[in-house]
Amino acid sequence: MAGSYAMTKIALIGCTGSIGRQVLDVVRHNRERFRITALACRSNRQALDALAAEFQPKICYCAADGGSMSESSLQDFFAECDVAFIAAGGAEGLKYTLAAIGAGKKVALANKESLVVGGKLVTEAAEKKGVEIVPVDSEHSAIFQALGCRRDAPFERLVLTASGGPFLHHTREQLARVTAAEALAHPTWNMGPKVTVDSATLLNKGYEVIEAHWLYGADYSRIQAVVHPESIVHSLVYFRDGAALAQLGYPDMRVPIQLALTYPDRLPCAPMLDLTELKALHFERLPAERFPCYGLALQAGKRGGNAPAVLNGAAEEAVRAFLQGGIPFLRIAETIEEALTSVPQAEAETYADLAEADRQGREAARKYIYGK
Repeated sequence: MAGSYAMTKIALIGCTGSIGRQVLDVVRHNRERFRITALACRSNRQALDALAAEFQPKICYCAADGGSMSESSLQDFFAECDVAFIAAGGAEGLKYTLAAIGAGKKVALANKESLVVGGKLVTEAAEKKGVEIVPVDSEHSAIFQALGCRRDAPFERLVLTASGGPFLHHTREQLARVTAAEALAHPTWNMGPKVTVDSATLLNKGYEVIEAHWLYGADYSRIQAVVHPESIVHSLVYFRDGAALAQLGYPDMRVPIQLALTYPDRLPCAPMLDLTELKALHFERLPAERFPCYGLALQAGKRGGNAPAVLNGAAEEAVRAFLQGGIPFLRIAETIEEALTSVPQAEAETYADLAEADRQGREAARKYIYGK
């Protein structure tokens, strides 16, 4: 019944991107439950203006107008919200996540790089401030649900499912010839261009293993990824007695987005799964030997220190070059490997350390791609 819930105030970073637009769609359908207090985007001022007129937030910010938000601007941005929804793409999302934690706000985290690049920094800061981090990725939301919406619940093994992307059964020779347009044609999910290419290389799944390590305190030996082309089972958790719990549903990001804002309550959102229409669900081994980005991500995650930041910085440069037609598909992995090899291993205890590792990763990638 309208008015029976306390209003949840949301500050949304990345409001014009794929996830951000779906967050706002959830808000549109639950206006008695949610209110937007602040909106920020990277560059789409026209879209931001339209959203500002619709949702009437107190603060609107476009990075293209004035560069990165200052510390005081970030404090103002998160001041009145109950939930900081971090839907920005790329390594810059880490800054916003840390700022939201610093403001003592519950974080709905849809920015992978916050945990890939700064997992230690983020989780330690959240613990110190007593801040709750709720995962929004469909796979991590599935695990969160299977654990009874508790990130500290006991488990034996986490299994992340992967669609396998558009090139799952391609040979290496076929992979050498794929185009950016083909890489952006994901078979089951509608996502932004960077994460879609990362899904095609399986780098995205490697990122999710690193995320799981930090979100659930899981050793890498207790995290597995398997291919599930239908994208119906979003992930599984195995328990000590051999039982497994999975979360199933049609591929629809509105479900984990809404749940991050409402749990333990569940509100109407997406169509219910019709098991009789599915006929069969398939699972197979993840072909890491043909998709080396997955292994490179795990290598960086296990190495720790500055390696994940180097990995991500190099990956962002490589994917940008691929989408612009500057390098072939297979050179994405080669670029990342070169950066991880050429940038010396170092500890990364501060945000400044991570920013420097990111810079070094990008520099190494550009040198490998462009020769300068």
